[in-house]
Formats: sequence, C-alpha cells, structure tokens
Amino acid sequence: MRTAPGTAVVTGAGSGLGRVISRALLDDGWRVALAGRREEALRETADGREHAIVVPTDVADPDDVAALFRAVTDTWGRLDLLVNNAGTTGPVGTPDQVDVDGWNATVGVNLTGSFLCAREAFAIMRAQDPQGGRILNNGSIAAHVGRPGGIAYTATKHAITGITRTIALDGRPFGIACGQFDVGNAATDMTARMREGIVQPNGERMVEPTFDPEHVADAVRYMVGLPLDANVPFLTIMATTMPYLGRG
Repeated sequence: MRTAPGTAVVTGAGSGLGRVISRALLDDGWRVALAGRREEALRETADGREHAIVVPTDVADPDDVAALFRAVTDTWGRLDLLVNNAGTTGPVGTPDQVDVDGWNATVGVNLTGSFLCAREAFAIMRAQDPQGGRILNNGSIAAHVGRPGGIAYTATKHAITGITRTIALDGRPFGIACGQFDVGNAATDMTARMREGIVQPNGERMVEPTFDPEHVADAVRYMVGLPLDANVPFLTIMATTMPYLGRG
C-alpha cells in the first residue's frame, strides 16, 4: 500500500531540484512548505498552488529553521516528510586555495543546515500522533566520489551519508524512516558547467552528459510513497554515460 500524501518541507525549493521535487509533491496532493532564501523564487515554485506555503529560510540559521517548522505545525498540525535539499557548491580550488570563510559557509548550508532541519523534523515526528515520518537527504554523487577542486562540497556531502545512517537508526523506535538520494548530472543551473566542459581527474576538460531532473522527482515520489515500515536507505540516479562508474 502506498503512503497517502501528507505534509512536507522541502528546502532549497526556489530552484533546481528543489523546485522540481516540490512541484511533483504538490501535484501528487502533498501540502508543502517551500523553504529557501529568496521569497520571489519560492513564489515562482508555488505558482499559485493551493497547498503550498512560502517560508523564506536560511537553513544555516537555527532561528530561521525553528521558525520554518513552527510555521508548518501552526498551519497543518503535523509533519510527514522533510526533503533536505538545500545546498551550495562552495569554493573551488586545491585545499590551499580554499579560504576558511568559503569552507565554513559551505559547511553551514550543506551540513549544518541539513542537521538543523532534521533536528526540528525529528522532534515533531517523534512527538506527533500518529507518530513518525520520513526524512530524505540529497547526498549527490559527491557523497561517493569527489571532483578535482571540490573539497568543501565533497566533504559535506560525504558527511550527509553519516547523517542519513544515524537518523535511520535513531528513528527506528519512533517510526521515522530516513533515506538519501544521490544525483549525478541532473540538468539544472548547478550543472550548467558540465554541459560546457568540466575538468576531469586526469586534467582534461570534458563535456559531461546530463538528464532531465523530472526523473529525480520520480525517484523521490517512489521513496516517499512507501509505507513507513519500508525504506530505501540509498538511491543513486545519474546520467547513464556520465564518467562515474569507471576509473578516473
């Protein structure tokens, strides 16, 4: 039996995968809180849909995050799904070229932001009746392998895997499932440089294939449609011919 749509929070909902995932959930009947830094972009994602609320949020700010989840419970009384999607690529360069402020900003959004949102969601899901819910983290292919010059992004995405595994364990007594979707080269603004050519491990520049981000939304739909006694811990979806599975 598929899980009926409930209430959800999607971070990074103003663009890219966050927008595509949010609209897919809304189309399926979910009530969705759209979180992101830019209110205008969030309203474009909502596109007048009745069951969307726009909550401008900096996920690296604990007060902003607390206010986001208060808005959800004040509006709908419960939370069934968190999609931790907000992220930034951060500074690019060899470790000695990455400034500390750039590192900290990347950690703040990608890692601390995911933790802060998961922390608030876990508390709500644990206390509500009926108890439970699902947390999905966007890990990225960078949760498995990095790219040259991507130490900040890669480190934070590797750490997301640790968050996913721990929440999946800690959530068991409370009916809270946690999974991770790892995306390789979905065609969004973040991957535009791949279509123009990106540096490979051997130093050469290569145009990499991309794929329609709607397929990521379909993957998320499958994961969130499962009953809470079933879970997909890790799902990887990628452009078929991207240079990931071979040796770099």
